[in-house]
Amino acid sequence: MTKPSVSYSKIKKVSNGGVLETTDLLAAEEPLEIRIGYGNANDRQQKNISVTMRTPGNDFELAIGFLFTEGIISGVNDISEIKYCTDANTIENQENIVRAELKESVSFDFKNLERIFYTTSSCGVCGKASIDAVKTVCRIDTEPGNLKVKKELIYTLPDLLRKHQNVFEHTGGLHACALFDAEGHLILSREDVGRHNALDKLIGACLALKQDQPGTFSFHNYILLLSGRASFELLQKSAMAGIKIVAAIGAPSSLAVETAQEFGITLIGFLRGESFNVYSGEERLV
Repeated sequence: MTKPSVSYSKIKKVSNGGVLETTDLLAAEEPLEIRIGYGNANDRQQKNISVTMRTPGNDFELAIGFLFTEGIISGVNDISEIKYCTDANTIENQENIVRAELKESVSFDFKNLERIFYTTSSCGVCGKASIDAVKTVCRIDTEPGNLKVKKELIYTLPDLLRKHQNVFEHTGGLHACALFDAEGHLILSREDVGRHNALDKLIGACLALKQDQPGTFSFHNYILLLSGRASFELLQKSAMAGIKIVAAIGAPSSLAVETAQEFGITLIGFLRGESFNVYSGEERLV
């Protein structure tokens, strides 16, 4: 049984009218550990890759998206199986550990893996080193592509996303992101307590759409909308996926702007009403 994305809590609601005992709907938050199995069939190895606090739901998409945006896999076809680890596990941890079995042919550089994790932690590393680390694992070319959109279309995206934020509508406690095509049609959206998890879920879901087809999802044909601010980590994941236009309702960080400029990404911030700021790649806006 899949873990719920929300939970109920008894609260006391305080206002000028007094105190009312009632219940409140909260966004669920639990840890998810991501593991990979790799190597030859007769000598499979396991490595714990990450532990993240997430909203339960779409866990396999989250794992796929994370492995892709960290350069461990080049697409969903690198994975032979993905499952929850239930052996020697407690009831409390049920569905909180995911293991992705990589195909025998898949190999990766552990040194690059350690470097990208270190820089995305934003701890003790300068901005240039962080961007350079992304370059070492980024498989996406930096060609500008042909995607161009009208500014009037950009104005409409936040309202379209809000209509699909089902859990946020009831809890107010989740970040969201979505992909739109050049005509403004919403392709897919995902929510999570962690903005980076929401994006990994979205990217993982798009990759899974191509599971039975050659190649990977063509992210460069779509616009990414973020419900909050644009951080370095979100631009790093966008660069790994090959996303060319990123719009955020909130503010971008300085390193997010540098990353967008380095990878040729159009970055929009403070998208509210009929106004926004363009920090990079204005040539894609008509």
